[in-house]
Amino acid sequence: MIEGELGAFLRSRREATRPSDVGLPDAGRRRTPGLRRAELATLAGVSVDYLIRLEQGRDRHPSPQILAALADALRLSGADRHHLHELAVAGQGIEIYRTGRPRTAAAVRPPVAAILDALDPQPAYVVNHRGDLLAWNEGFEQLARPVGMLDGQPPNLLQFVFTDERARTTLTDWAAVADEQVALLHARRRGDCGIEWFADELAERAGPEFTERWDRRPVPDLHLRTLGVVHPAVGMLRLTPEPLTVADRESQWLTVLVPADAVSAEGLARLDAGRTLRSLG
Repeated sequence: MIEGELGAFLRSRREATRPSDVGLPDAGRRRTPGLRRAELATLAGVSVDYLIRLEQGRDRHPSPQILAALADALRLSGADRHHLHELAVAGQGIEIYRTGRPRTAAAVRPPVAAILDALDPQPAYVVNHRGDLLAWNEGFEQLARPVGMLDGQPPNLLQFVFTDERARTTLTDWAAVADEQVALLHARRRGDCGIEWFADELAERAGPEFTERWDRRPVPDLHLRTLGVVHPAVGMLRLTPEPLTVADRESQWLTVLVPADAVSAEGLARLDAGRTLRSLG
């Protein structure tokens, strides 16, 4: 776990909670947004000093009872509670990588590449915890190449979403996708201090639309959502991403894009037919 992430996450949720959200009067001006530390400490039944130590990363071993009390006091959602628990577990001694720059993207193992090929023509790809696209099959190539998603060395989903203007016309719900990509970067960052370097570099290029989401520390939605993609050859496609964790020492996820309706299934079939015609020609 990145040192201090548990405290930073708690602080972000405290500052995002209005007094009225937890039954407190919202009286007078406040120097900081959201709940005061004293208010949260009282609601959770902990001391202000202990809450300060948690938020500053000086105490990384809160008990399950204290975590539950803080989650209840903040009225955390199920996704936020799950993420808080993962941060606490990760803080119990998992090694922190000392490098300041992101680790080099690892290649996928041959069996994983074979799975990608077996899934074809269903679009499928493998990413690492930074959103680097490590490998993909021909189905994903036909879907992603024409919209610019595979540009870059290596191609990166966050870079595409936040810095490529084509993303805003390709992704019908760009803001939701941007939220999700930042949430995944936070959730999957465990053990790589280079994520801070990557985030700083992305912030310089993308500006407030990235930094505001990054500072908010969203967590991924536990429920699958439909992704709307406008493809130049076949038009509107509605796809459901199904991510699967790859069993490897490197953090990798294989994602299959499943058509959400008959029209989208037909659109993917047309992309595959077009590829077949080009290969015959």
